[in-house]
Amino acid sequence: MNSNARKGLLVVLIGLVIWFLPVPAGLKPQAWQLFAIFVATILGFILQPLPIGAVALISVGITGFLKIVSPADVLSGFGNTTIWLIVSAFLFAKGFIKTGLGRRIAYKIMGEIGDSSLKLGYAMVLSDLIIAPATPSNTARAGGILYPIVRSLCSAFDSEPGASSRKIGSYLMKTTFQGNCITSAMFITAVAPNSLVVALAAQTAKVNISWGTWALAGIVPGLVALAVTPYIIYKLYPPEITKTPEAKELARKEIEKMGPMSRGEKIVAAVFVLALILWATASFTKLDATMVAMVCVGIMLIGQAIEWKDVIEEKGAWDTLIWMGALMSLAGALNKLGLIGWFAKLVGGSLAGVSWWMALGVLLLVYMYSHYAFASLSAHVTAMYAAFLAVAVAAGSPPFLAAMSLGVISALYGGLTHYATGPAPIYFGAGYIPQGTWWKIGFVMSISNLIIFIGLGGLWWKVLGLW
Repeated sequence: MNSNARKGLLVVLIGLVIWFLPVPAGLKPQAWQLFAIFVATILGFILQPLPIGAVALISVGITGFLKIVSPADVLSGFGNTTIWLIVSAFLFAKGFIKTGLGRRIAYKIMGEIGDSSLKLGYAMVLSDLIIAPATPSNTARAGGILYPIVRSLCSAFDSEPGASSRKIGSYLMKTTFQGNCITSAMFITAVAPNSLVVALAAQTAKVNISWGTWALAGIVPGLVALAVTPYIIYKLYPPEITKTPEAKELARKEIEKMGPMSRGEKIVAAVFVLALILWATASFTKLDATMVAMVCVGIMLIGQAIEWKDVIEEKGAWDTLIWMGALMSLAGALNKLGLIGWFAKLVGGSLAGVSWWMALGVLLLVYMYSHYAFASLSAHVTAMYAAFLAVAVAAGSPPFLAAMSLGVISALYGGLTHYATGPAPIYFGAGYIPQGTWWKIGFVMSISNLIIFIGLGGLWWKVLGLW
């Protein structure tokens, strides 16, 4: 029996064990049966005996086949507008990558401010920030757009894995990666699991977070975190090279090689600005963010900045639609059958007498550092977000504060380890930073990010009247 078969057998066995356990008092049998399938699904996401999309599809099929919920309910998640917003944003990202606009933006910023290693760190995180709202794959953004630029910079300064890694390569690799985790926390469309957070927050705690609300909530703590992160890493793990006048010349040559902006780049840039304006003003225009995104993708197709085959071949978008739609269906059914409310009441009762801020603080810390056991942001959100939010609200926490705090942490914990999120193996695998150092810096940055996003961020959200 091979490794995947053993993993698959374990997933099935765990599901069956839970299925045949006595149904807890206060729960319907269907709720407990669906919980067994849900736990098996999460375990399948973590162990991956099959790709997560396949695991999700099988789970939905079994749920409907066994008539635990109706076919309409078991397929309801695939019509969730937030998921289609992420699908559209994946196609936006295709435009940035295919036309080269993302690379041009990064080289342009590098050419303007890249005359020192510290400034190069800021150039990389600023480049990431600019393209983050339209790139829901943090791996595509950090790996497909920024990594080739960072790697070229390392070579330009003769900084290679091994003896010369500390010249500048180790600093740029770690700074760019940590910056990517921060930008992923700033916008719904900056990393795919954020859309799952939004949907689960609405289902679990009746907290509705629009694109504009998330962006407004994330902008102040996000900018502060981006402002301090390159400097903190510069002090923790300083590069040997501090002045980098050659970087500006490298950027100039690369832009020269690219030539003037192509028609496709101009279309993508214009559509991106249009989308940002319409997303940011949705509270006034009443335009749905998903419909805005779809229309903008349509404009890119009409203008041939991307082609229909690009849409079909964007596997990340359709994979996300399948697994996230399936999870939304299962999570929605669990809520409808009363399991989430039952669990919140059960745990909330045990927290009687504990202040809500203390309960929330403990939940946030556990949620953050339990990610050492996960190799996927999506799997972690799926496994723990709704349950932790339900408990936090049951303990008296303001619903928005709890939902948003858990939401931003769902991106920030990607910076902890070398396997925590998609871009991590790419940057760690470049060979510039030892594993122990990677973990140490990741832990320090997690503390910094918690203080900024939960401390300063919580105050900012209070000023905005969000809680």
